[in-house]
Amino acid sequence: MPGGQQDRASKTGMAGAEDEMSRIFDDRPCLLGEGPLWHPGRGQLYWFDILGRKLLTRDADGPRGWSLDEMASAAGWIDEDRLLVASETALWVMDLESGDRDHVTALEADNPLTRSNDGRADPWGGFWIGTMGKAAEPRHGAIWRYYRGEMRRLFPGLTIPNAISFSPDRRFACFADSALRRVWRVALDGVHGWPKGEPQVFIDHGPAGREPDGAVFDADGLLWIAEWGSSRVAAYGPDGAFCRAVTVGGRHSSCPAFGGADFATMFVTTAQADIAPDILAREPENGCVFAADPGTRGLPEYQVIL
Repeated sequence: MPGGQQDRASKTGMAGAEDEMSRIFDDRPCLLGEGPLWHPGRGQLYWFDILGRKLLTRDADGPRGWSLDEMASAAGWIDEDRLLVASETALWVMDLESGDRDHVTALEADNPLTRSNDGRADPWGGFWIGTMGKAAEPRHGAIWRYYRGEMRRLFPGLTIPNAISFSPDRRFACFADSALRRVWRVALDGVHGWPKGEPQVFIDHGPAGREPDGAVFDADGLLWIAEWGSSRVAAYGPDGAFCRAVTVGGRHSSCPAFGGADFATMFVTTAQADIAPDILAREPENGCVFAADPGTRGLPEYQVIL
C-alpha cells in the first residue's frame, strides 16, 4: 500500500495506453484490499481487507468472509482446505471450513510497529512475505522467506515492500519498494529458490510518477503491476518496457491475480484508504474487487509446502 491521494485527472498519463476495461466482481468495499489468491483446487478467489481485518471470498452461494483478530495481508494455498496466512505477527495455517488457525512461525512478532504486506508462494513451495511500518515509517520493512520450516530475512531496510512475483521460467523473483517507486529483479538458485547475487533495478516508476503495488506474471512472462493511485494494472515486458494496461474502477489498484477456469481472468483488489470522504461518496466503487479479460492467461499459484 503506497500512500498519497491524487485527483483522477492527474492519473491518466500515457493517454490511450489503457486498452481493456474492468468490471466489478465483488462490491463489498475494502478499506485496504490486498492479497488476491485464486485457489486452483477450489476454483475460488480469496482476498484480504488489511485494515478491516477480514479474509473475504465468493463461492457458489455468494459472498463469504471471516473476521480476524489482527491485520492479515497475503496467503498461499497448502491443500484443498487450508491456506497459509500472513498476519501482522505470524504465519498461520487457516482451515477454510472451520476458520480455525494454527501458528506456524513468528513474523516480527516482537515489533509492534510493523505488519505484513504483500506476499506470494514461490515455485519451490516457499512463501515470500513483506513487512512494513504500520504508518509506512521509512526503512522499517523487509522481505522474508519461509521455506521448509525456516524463516529467513532476505532484504531488510525497505519501506513498503510490494510486487513479490516469480518469472515463469523460475529464474528470477521481483519485488518493489513502493516508496521508492522501483521494482527490482533478483536471480534465484534453481535447486532451492534462494536469491543469488544482488537485486538489480528492473523498472523505475519514478519518471512516470507512478507507484508500483502488487504484481503477478502471466504465462508469457509479462509482469502485471497494480499502480496505486493510477486506476490501472500495467504490463511490462522482460526488458522492463511498458506494454499495455487494464483500467480499474477503483483509484487505488493494489494487487492483481489471475484466475477462472482457464486463468484468463484478472482479478484486482482496490482500496478506500487515502481517498477523501467526498470522493468516496461520488465514487462508491473504490475498494471493490474488479475483474477484467486482459487477453492473456496467467498461471496457477504455487502450492505452499510446510
